[in-house]
Amino acid sequence: MTDTIEFHDRMLSLGLARVSEAAAMASALLIGRGDEKAADQAAVNAMRDQLNMLDIDGTVVIGEGERDEAPMLYIGEKVGTGNGPEVDIALDPLEGTTLTAKDMPNALTVIAMAPRGTLLHAPDVYMDKLAIGPGFPEGVVSLDMSPRERVEALARAKGCETRDITLCVLERPRHEDMIAELRETGAAIRLITDGDVAGVIHCAEASTGIDMYMGSGGAPEGVLAASALKCMGGQMWGRLLFRNDDEVGRARKAGLEDLDKIYTRDELVTHDVIFAATGVTDGSVVSGIKREPGYLTTETILMRSKTGSVRRMTYRNPISAM
Repeated sequence: MTDTIEFHDRMLSLGLARVSEAAAMASALLIGRGDEKAADQAAVNAMRDQLNMLDIDGTVVIGEGERDEAPMLYIGEKVGTGNGPEVDIALDPLEGTTLTAKDMPNALTVIAMAPRGTLLHAPDVYMDKLAIGPGFPEGVVSLDMSPRERVEALARAKGCETRDITLCVLERPRHEDMIAELRETGAAIRLITDGDVAGVIHCAEASTGIDMYMGSGGAPEGVLAASALKCMGGQMWGRLLFRNDDEVGRARKAGLEDLDKIYTRDELVTHDVIFAATGVTDGSVVSGIKREPGYLTTETILMRSKTGSVRRMTYRNPISAM
């Protein structure tokens, strides 16, 4: 059914960029101030205000949590003026709250938009993720492979040695065994402390030098990352991980029955999507906010899967206008 959906996203894309820019600028004054909650709340407020100016009939499907957990941008919240196309929205108003509070690299504001019913309603559980950039045969690596096998398979596909592969992994105790196995291959590993949406995007951005991302992180962030990769090219797979019955219940509540399913990129995002991310702190994908007396300057990456276009925009705005 989704093949027949018309998604007139050309004009919506610039509006989406304004949404991510507003969230980034709202958190600018809280960079390096040590207050994660205040930075996140500032971004949430600004993103919600901007979304409600768009002529869309929007529903948040990936947001700040369930309705009883989040007062704004909760899952199921209606946003927009109501006059416009029916769309699903996945968002993270501040991906990297800790990064922002500590003024560390790769904090972003992130949002994706697609036709109603085309983004996976991922529950708030972990997801085992694997991603590579464009230009490789379909299924060259898989979640069923061991970490070592993935590195060896990608090296064969690239025509290089395993020591020439660079991986991106979220630095967490749960990944210690995987990291040890990857080290044995001789591959390089870039460990990141937070921000696995940016980590996945790195695979499709040649300038970062990252060949593959792997490891577990939030399932909602997996849908956002898949949205970006659908625009940029590249392959991604995700499998939900459950630690208890409550998390299994969340998945069933979201309408997911096959709990062992491995989702491809195009099953996480089944139709055309637009994606915007604005840098808060300096990163490999976009530059962070630049401050000067009276002005803030942001960099935003705006992408459309329909055309494969990637637009980078710099926005200089008087602080008095905020």
